[in-house]
Amino acid sequence: MRKSNGPAQNGPEQSTLEQSRLAQTGLQAEIVVEREAFALQVELEVAAGRTLALLGPNGAGKSTVLRALAGLVRLSRGRISIAGTVLDDADRASFLPPELRRVGLVPQDYLLFPHLTVVENVAFGLRATGTGRETARARAIDWLDRVGLTAAADAKPAELSGGQAQRVALARALVLEPRMLLLDEPLAALDAEIRSQLRSDLAAHLRDFDGCAIVVTHDPLDALVLGDQLVVLENGRAVQRGTPAEVAGTPRTGYVAQLMGLNLVVGRIFPPTAVRVTRARPESGAAAASSWRGTVASIEQQLAQVRIVVRTEPDGQNVMADITAATMAAAPITAGDTVWISVDDADIRTA
Repeated sequence: MRKSNGPAQNGPEQSTLEQSRLAQTGLQAEIVVEREAFALQVELEVAAGRTLALLGPNGAGKSTVLRALAGLVRLSRGRISIAGTVLDDADRASFLPPELRRVGLVPQDYLLFPHLTVVENVAFGLRATGTGRETARARAIDWLDRVGLTAAADAKPAELSGGQAQRVALARALVLEPRMLLLDEPLAALDAEIRSQLRSDLAAHLRDFDGCAIVVTHDPLDALVLGDQLVVLENGRAVQRGTPAEVAGTPRTGYVAQLMGLNLVVGRIFPPTAVRVTRARPESGAAAASSWRGTVASIEQQLAQVRIVVRTEPDGQNVMADITAATMAAAPITAGDTVWISVDDADIRTA
């Protein structure tokens, strides 16, 4: 079961105790991977029994982080250690092969062996490391029971739904009792109607996991539900880190703000529902504290409201505005139109 972090500490002692605990049981990583057209440089710390959610747009370096931790990509510089064991130290040319790292990886497409049954898939890693057939099967059955798939033990992967395949891949990783669990977009391949339930199921499994877990996702809801801590990557660098509440409440970049459903313009944070969109510039005596001129970049119908994205001039920031369908019908706006957006002072927070 997941271990408690114990009572809160204050002052310098807290930092010292946390660093000591991380060195003994958690992940400490300085990951530098340099390629011809891209450079990743990020530091990560994850305590045992905790889950870090890694967010970022496509190409930010999220999957490269996972591959480096799993030993599938070697560091250009830096060092990775977990529970006091060095996995990769570029300066000392020390490198532990993937099969010796006790790291469980759940890839986005699950990569189940199509010719093996479900129970054989789960038992595969145990058999590959020398565990006897009967023992491996018994442990695999136990994990299938934990993820609710005992009845599918003798099925082939082609007979499984997406949600079932995800649970098999999770069981296959956890049966090896890894010190670190890596999940790459674990819910991305699932239908919307089952994502909510499987998100809750996965959160429960992560709460019971004693090792370090890292979940890569581009979905803010997945990150907020699954992660104890969030790290946001942009262009190979960490632009923000903190608890879900800290990141959601005080976004530091425009990307993070939009990810959390907020606008961030010139240090001012405000929700899309607070934005007015007009063709004429607001009068100087109006209550609006801030206004910008821009061009409508996109319009999207969202149930009972319309989401309008306006690219401001001259800085080119995207601002989201949510208006009612009735408002849109009364004053139609189309993509490419020049408009003014305005926000009242009471609806603005300072970043």
